[in-house]
Amino acid sequence: MPDLKPTPTLADFQHYVSQLEIERGFADQPPLEKCLLLGEEIGELFKAIRKAQGIAIDPQSKVGDIGDELADIFIYLCSIANRYDIDLEQAFLTKEEKNKQRRWQ
Repeated sequence: MPDLKPTPTLADFQHYVSQLEIERGFADQPPLEKCLLLGEEIGELFKAIRKAQGIAIDPQSKVGDIGDELADIFIYLCSIANRYDIDLEQAFLTKEEKNKQRRWQ
């Protein structure tokens, strides 16, 4: 199992996810499959938030923890970024520079 530094950077997380995928046999999954799995995790997050907000859900339905679902989403984001050789930290900084130029009201 790969290790993370005590205070990992975003690049460290991306590398960690890459190593996990190799170890767990997911490294060959294509981006489309990863996107579909990400969509499922987003749905699970929504269900967890519904439960936390007291919105009715199927009592037979399995509902995860909000933190766990956010972590799953983060893992899939790293995985998809890795498949396209995207440095998520740099992508965030670049996008935020564009956002600073927009009018928000």
